Amino acid sequence: MLNINLDLNGLSILITGGTGSLGKKLVETILKKYPNVKKLVVFSRDELKQFEMSQIFPHKKYKAIRYFIGDVRDLERLKRAFENIDIVIHTAAMKQVPAAEYNPMECIKTNILGAENVINAALDSNVKNVVALSTDKASAPINLYGATKLVSDKLFIAANNMKGSRNIKFSVVRYGNVMASRGSVVPFFIKKKKSCILPITHKEMTRFNISLEEGVNLVLFAIENAEGGEIFVPKLYSYKITDLAKAICPKCKLEFIGIRAGEKIHEDMITETDALNTIEFEKYFVILPSYSHDNFKKISKKMNGKKVKNNFKYNSFSNKDFLTVEELKKLISN
Repeated sequence: MLNINLDLNGLSILITGGTGSLGKKLVETILKKYPNVKKLVVFSRDELKQFEMSQIFPHKKYKAIRYFIGDVRDLERLKRAFENIDIVIHTAAMKQVPAAEYNPMECIKTNILGAENVINAALDSNVKNVVALSTDKASAPINLYGATKLVSDKLFIAANNMKGSRNIKFSVVRYGNVMASRGSVVPFFIKKKKSCILPITHKEMTRFNISLEEGVNLVLFAIENAEGGEIFVPKLYSYKITDLAKAICPKCKLEFIGIRAGEKIHEDMITETDALNTIEFEKYFVILPSYSHDNFKKISKKMNGKKVKNNFKYNSFSNKDFLTVEELKKLISN
């Protein structure tokens, strides 16, 4: 786990997509660790999810929390929401691969135009720090979701060139599948185990794995340490999809159904091209923008890192750290 020395007490924070799996975990963590946070705004477009979340985190008990209905596609609504906000954590996205392939413009409107709206609203407000969530699918993307998230990453990194004299920084965190998050493979397998058959797209498939707690920790780490322009990539474990299936239902039959449109056998987080601008640290990597070679020495010295080899790549298959079936069982039970 990354070491966090961040103090958010007295600050105002807004989370786009705040009713999602990671958004809810961020809210829970911030309210617990920083009881004197000034304001914590949950910004999302689903009023039912906000109502349900308000039963868990009611304003009557948590005076800092606010529930703000809005869509990242709506720039004017974002500007209103960003008033007097210090930190924005951008988690809102359309992320289901099949839905994005079938409804491409809807995905583009949310993931790309929505990202640009967040940037412009932050620049027009007094926001000091913006951290955007990325995905391993944004690295060497083959599906529309991954492509839109790659563009989103580029927009947030480039936003540092547009800030002028403003005291604001933009950074990105990129990681793999969040274990047991809504719409992920773990709850899908658990639901399917009743049939004693688990459908798997490819027998050699591998994925990176991260817990909700680790995802939240990476966001807080980026808020504390970003200079502006970085993509933070944590060092994670990988797993084989067949091992995950065995961990959930050892007696189930595995049915190989073939790869879905836009699906990879293995996921990338750092490509060989990224390696030219990547610094390695003990527990994570930092990808710098191609125009920031002067920052290598500054960031490396600040956090005791070193540049990776030019042919380096970080892939869920070539990763040296894999979870065993028993380790997966423990993680799932937790």
